[in-house]
Amino acid sequence: QVQLVESGGGSVQAGGSLRLSCVLSGYFHVSKRMTWFRQAPGKEREEVASIYTDSSSPIYADSVKGRFTISQDADQNTIYLHMQSLKPEDTAVYYCAARGPSGLKWYNAPSYNYWGQGTQVTVSS
Repeated sequence: QVQLVESGGGSVQAGGSLRLSCVLSGYFHVSKRMTWFRQAPGKEREEVASIYTDSSSPIYADSVKGRFTISQDADQNTIYLHMQSLKPEDTAVYYCAARGPSGLKWYNAPSYNYWGQGTQVTVSS
């Protein structure tokens, strides 16, 4: 059974930092894309950052570029989202998602087969 488990959320003041973790288990294909999405109350889910585990090339949404960093462990089954210079508008539930190789865009949420349960990030002003 494939599972994604996120951790590391919490409450922080604006300008602060947090690091989220996502552990993938039960998935035995080497090549995969792992992506962070987020959803704020009353808003649609949006993409945040993504990494293709074979190439380690990160991709970022414009809203987080320069502030967030996505990385992976050597085992390629754990990814991180290091968030700096947090803003109140970063407040959301952050979800980790995974899929195999695909020609679809990285931000195409329905293309992801596996999702974590989400972790809350709250940034106060």
